[in-house]
Amino acid sequence: MRIGIIALLSLFILGCGEKPAETSAVAAEKQQNFKWKLVTTWPKNYPGLGSAPENFAKKVEAMSGGRLQVKVFGAGQLVPAFEVFDAVSQGTAQMGHGASYYWTGKSKATGFFTAVPFGLNAQEMNGWLHYGGGLELWRELYDQFNLIPFAGGSTGVQMAGWFNREINSMEDIKGLKMRIPGLGGDVITRAGGISVTMPGGELYTSMQTGVIDATEWVGPYNDLAFGFHQVAKYYYYPGWHEPGPILELIVNKDAYATLPADLKAIVETAARAVNQDMLDEYTARNNTALVELVETHGVDVRKLPDEVIAELSRLSDEVLAELATDSEIAQRIAESVAAFKQQAMAYHGISEEAYYNARNQ
Repeated sequence: MRIGIIALLSLFILGCGEKPAETSAVAAEKQQNFKWKLVTTWPKNYPGLGSAPENFAKKVEAMSGGRLQVKVFGAGQLVPAFEVFDAVSQGTAQMGHGASYYWTGKSKATGFFTAVPFGLNAQEMNGWLHYGGGLELWRELYDQFNLIPFAGGSTGVQMAGWFNREINSMEDIKGLKMRIPGLGGDVITRAGGISVTMPGGELYTSMQTGVIDATEWVGPYNDLAFGFHQVAKYYYYPGWHEPGPILELIVNKDAYATLPADLKAIVETAARAVNQDMLDEYTARNNTALVELVETHGVDVRKLPDEVIAELSRLSDEVLAELATDSEIAQRIAESVAAFKQQAMAYHGISEEAYYNARNQ
């Protein structure tokens, strides 16, 4: 009996000895601090687009109790706007914020994850990404670049853009020099125009000096901030090329792997929050900005002719069909987007669209 009691006491003491070691390891992990750099394709603190990475950094620091601090650099402060992808891929910065269609030179399939012409709106894009398999495909595509993407905001349906040429028919597209990246740019090129990709900070001067004849950017909230009404004659809608553009937060895969589980969860949660917050902000501010553009600055807002919209839609189908043949993963992404679009349209025909029609009577 004495031997049994001694053995039990020994086991109890050993057990008690293990707990402090376990607790110390967990405590040490939770005391580790990280300082990250986040580079963006936008000017520092630019409304909406530039606010999202700043908000992300604040949320992460608050939720982590300061254990993960993220310093945001605007375009050109640490790296040029169009070098964000490489900077994060190579580990020069741990994170980036931009738009996937800027990286079609890396892989043509990246364009799917910003916007598809005549494709999914913001609500549908978020549904596809988070519950329709889109995010898994996005991460599979970016894995080869040592990156993990997260949805990082949406502007909602954009405007077709600012033009110094009237668009009355498809003939007016021919020879048009327009800043329009991604799949929308491919469509304009196919229509006989000249698509140009350049960062937002260069657009005002390019329009003013005639380097380009037209530019798409976002919508009234951001376009007012850049002052495009001072250098363009016509403001066209609807944004056929970007019906629900999703921006991205990209994370260096190696840097992400160093984070403990709770900080990884904080990064994901903050990204989801910022993604929705941006859409909320644009929904609240776009019309106020549009009223100012029209009533204060006398902007000529016009709808693209139906025949132009119809032809752009036809050309978009051609561009998407060709893109699907570019690679095996491009085909899978194209099929996934198309299938989700059909499902969304089927239900939205009797929900969102039916309600809008009823409300507008």
